Amino acid sequence: MVALIIGMLICVGLALAVVALVAIPARRQGRDILTPKGEEVVIALKERQQSARQRLERDDEAAPAEGGPAAEARPVDGAPDAPAVHADAGARS
Repeated sequence: MVALIIGMLICVGLALAVVALVAIPARRQGRDILTPKGEEVVIALKERQQSARQRLERDDEAAPAEGGPAAEARPVDGAPDAPAVHADAGARS
């Protein structure tokens, strides 16, 4: 187990050395690190993150307030005739 951890640390150290020797000087000279296709992927990911964040904010506004009756008892598996389970059921002190 110790050998595995030491091997992983060596790999991380080598990866950091490669980044320090290649990416940092290239970035300082004004060159892009990613290819044009990679830049497109990053832009698309940022747009997806923004839209997901906006959807999450809209869902939070539509959700009932915490501590209300809906938060106290919920049916298991969403079944209408299932017994209600308290939100803190299963929590042990």
